[in-house]
Amino acid sequence: MNTLEITSSSPDETRHLGMRIGELAKEGDILLLTGKLGAGKTCLTQGIASGLGIEENTPSPSFVLVREFCGRLPLYHMDLYRLDNLNEIADLGLDDYLYGEGVCVIEWAEKGLSLMPPQYMLVNIDYTGETSRRFILEPHGEHYIKMINRLKAVKK
Repeated sequence: MNTLEITSSSPDETRHLGMRIGELAKEGDILLLTGKLGAGKTCLTQGIASGLGIEENTPSPSFVLVREFCGRLPLYHMDLYRLDNLNEIADLGLDDYLYGEGVCVIEWAEKGLSLMPPQYMLVNIDYTGETSRRFILEPHGEHYIKMINRLKAVKK
């Protein structure tokens, strides 16, 4: 598989990575984020929002489950952390977002992975130090492979 591994040494670098992803994002993109609590999922999403031209603060949607933001494309920021089973996740009406006109970013996506469409970008985030993180971007679908290749080109 054509994965991309990127190391970030700070929250600013994480937001910058997110910004590059947001700049490449297209209508209908689905970005699934996994990682432990505090790994940087929301920080990455803040960068994605910036790359989409969203200027407002983009906090974690942990307590509201879904937040919508307007930019070049709508951003649907979801958080599955507080949901305990697939039925709760299925009852959210995710299809309206997953097949909508915006970009979906879903934190704690591993909880609902079986409900996702077959094409998406999976972003696994691991701690590598106090402020450093490793991002492994795993594309599922041709569009996301192209996105990875464009990110690799910018990285060089």
